[in-house]
Amino acid sequence: MTASLPSPVVHLELHTGDLARARAVYAKLCGWRAEQIEIVNGSYLALELGNNLGGGIVECGTRRAVWLPYVEVARIDTVTDLARRLGASVLLEPREGPAGWRSVIATPEAVEIALWQQKGCRK
Repeated sequence: MTASLPSPVVHLELHTGDLARARAVYAKLCGWRAEQIEIVNGSYLALELGNNLGGGIVECGTRRAVWLPYVEVARIDTVTDLARRLGASVLLEPREGPAGWRSVIATPEAVEIALWQQKGCRK
Protein backbone atom coordinates (compact mmCIF):
# COMPACT_ATOMS: atom_id res chain seq x y z
CA MET A 1 0.00 0.00 0.00
CA THR A 2 1.50 3.34 -1.01
CA ALA A 3 0.37 6.82 -0.12
CA SER A 4 0.12 7.81 -3.80
CA LEU A 5 -2.18 5.01 -4.94
CA PRO A 6 -5.57 4.40 -3.33
CA SER A 7 -6.46 0.84 -2.38
CA PRO A 8 -9.27 -0.23 -4.72
CA VAL A 9 -12.55 -1.78 -3.66
CA VAL A 10 -12.47 -5.17 -5.39
CA HIS A 11 -15.51 -6.94 -3.94
CA LEU A 12 -18.81 -6.05 -2.25
CA GLU A 13 -20.47 -8.59 0.00
CA LEU A 14 -24.03 -8.19 1.24
CA HIS A 15 -24.77 -9.64 4.68
CA THR A 16 -28.51 -10.19 5.00
CA GLY A 17 -31.08 -12.13 6.98
CA ASP A 18 -32.99 -13.05 3.78
CA LEU A 19 -30.74 -14.19 0.94
CA ALA A 20 -33.58 -15.22 -1.40
CA ARG A 21 -35.35 -11.86 -1.11
CA ALA A 22 -32.14 -9.87 -1.50
CA ARG A 23 -31.20 -11.88 -4.58
CA ALA A 24 -34.61 -11.26 -6.16
CA VAL A 25 -34.58 -7.52 -5.43
CA TYR A 26 -31.13 -6.95 -6.90
CA ALA A 27 -31.85 -9.13 -9.95
CA LYS A 28 -34.98 -7.14 -10.81
CA LEU A 29 -33.76 -3.72 -9.74
CA CYS A 30 -30.16 -3.78 -11.00
CA GLY A 31 -30.04 -6.76 -13.36
CA TRP A 32 -27.32 -8.42 -11.26
CA ARG A 33 -26.95 -12.10 -12.08
CA ALA A 34 -26.21 -14.52 -9.26
CA GLU A 35 -24.35 -17.82 -9.38
CA GLN A 36 -24.18 -20.44 -6.64
CA ILE A 37 -20.52 -21.36 -6.05
CA GLU A 38 -19.67 -24.52 -4.10
CA ILE A 39 -16.84 -24.06 -1.61
CA VAL A 40 -15.25 -26.21 1.08
CA ASN A 41 -17.60 -25.08 3.88
CA GLY A 42 -20.82 -25.00 1.85
CA SER A 43 -21.79 -22.55 -0.88
CA TYR A 44 -21.54 -18.87 -1.74
CA LEU A 45 -23.86 -16.76 -3.87
CA ALA A 46 -21.61 -14.76 -6.21
CA LEU A 47 -22.95 -11.64 -7.93
CA GLU A 48 -21.94 -10.15 -11.25
CA LEU A 49 -21.97 -6.42 -10.47
CA GLY A 50 -20.31 -5.13 -13.64
CA ASN A 51 -17.16 -3.09 -14.31
CA ASN A 52 -14.90 -5.91 -13.04
CA LEU A 53 -16.29 -5.61 -9.52
CA GLY A 54 -17.04 -8.89 -7.78
CA GLY A 55 -19.79 -9.36 -5.27
CA GLY A 56 -21.71 -11.84 -3.22
CA ILE A 57 -24.56 -12.37 -0.78
CA VAL A 58 -24.18 -14.11 2.57
CA GLU A 59 -27.19 -15.03 4.70
CA CYS A 60 -26.51 -14.54 8.40
CA GLY A 61 -28.25 -13.49 11.59
CA THR A 62 -28.03 -9.75 10.97
CA ARG A 63 -31.17 -7.73 11.74
CA ARG A 64 -30.29 -5.08 9.17
CA ALA A 65 -28.66 -5.86 5.82
CA VAL A 66 -25.23 -4.30 5.38
CA TRP A 67 -22.68 -4.13 2.55
CA LEU A 68 -19.11 -5.10 3.44
CA PRO A 69 -16.55 -3.62 1.01
CA TYR A 70 -13.35 -5.60 0.36
CA VAL A 71 -10.32 -3.37 -0.20
CA GLU A 72 -7.26 -4.83 -1.89
CA VAL A 73 -4.04 -4.48 0.09
CA ALA A 74 -0.46 -5.50 -0.61
CA ARG A 75 0.22 -7.25 2.72
CA ILE A 76 -2.78 -8.43 4.74
CA ASP A 77 -0.80 -8.85 7.96
CA THR A 78 0.87 -5.43 7.76
CA VAL A 79 -2.32 -3.51 6.98
CA THR A 80 -4.35 -5.40 9.62
CA ASP A 81 -1.70 -4.48 12.21
CA LEU A 82 -1.77 -0.85 11.04
CA ALA A 83 -5.56 -0.77 11.44
CA ARG A 84 -5.18 -2.09 14.99
CA ARG A 85 -2.59 0.62 15.79
CA LEU A 86 -5.01 3.23 14.41
CA GLY A 87 -7.63 2.07 16.94
CA ALA A 88 -9.67 -0.37 14.87
CA SER A 89 -11.08 -3.56 16.32
CA VAL A 90 -10.03 -6.64 14.37
CA LEU A 91 -13.24 -8.65 13.97
CA LEU A 92 -11.58 -11.34 11.86
CA GLU A 93 -7.83 -11.96 12.01
CA PRO A 94 -6.16 -12.60 8.63
CA ARG A 95 -7.55 -15.87 7.31
CA GLU A 96 -6.66 -17.79 4.17
CA GLY A 97 -9.36 -18.76 1.70
CA PRO A 98 -9.33 -20.38 -1.75
CA ALA A 99 -8.36 -17.19 -3.61
CA GLY A 100 -6.51 -15.17 -1.00
CA TRP A 101 -6.43 -13.81 2.54
CA ARG A 102 -8.90 -11.53 4.27
CA SER A 103 -9.38 -9.82 7.60
CA VAL A 104 -12.24 -7.65 8.82
CA ILE A 105 -11.76 -4.51 10.88
CA ALA A 106 -14.14 -1.92 12.34
CA THR A 107 -14.12 1.46 14.00
CA PRO A 108 -17.09 3.46 15.27
CA GLU A 109 -16.23 6.19 12.74
CA ALA A 110 -15.60 4.01 9.69
CA VAL A 111 -17.80 0.94 10.29
CA GLU A 112 -16.64 -2.46 8.99
CA ILE A 113 -14.29 -3.07 6.08
CA ALA A 114 -12.65 -6.24 4.81
CA LEU A 115 -8.99 -6.15 3.83
CA TRP A 116 -8.11 -8.47 0.94
CA GLN A 117 -4.85 -9.85 -0.43
CA GLN A 118 -5.14 -12.01 -3.53
CA LYS A 119 -2.99 -15.15 -3.68
CA GLY A 120 0.15 -14.72 -5.73
CA CYS A 121 -0.19 -10.95 -5.56
CA ARG A 122 2.44 -9.14 -3.50
CA LYS A 123 2.83 -5.46 -4.23
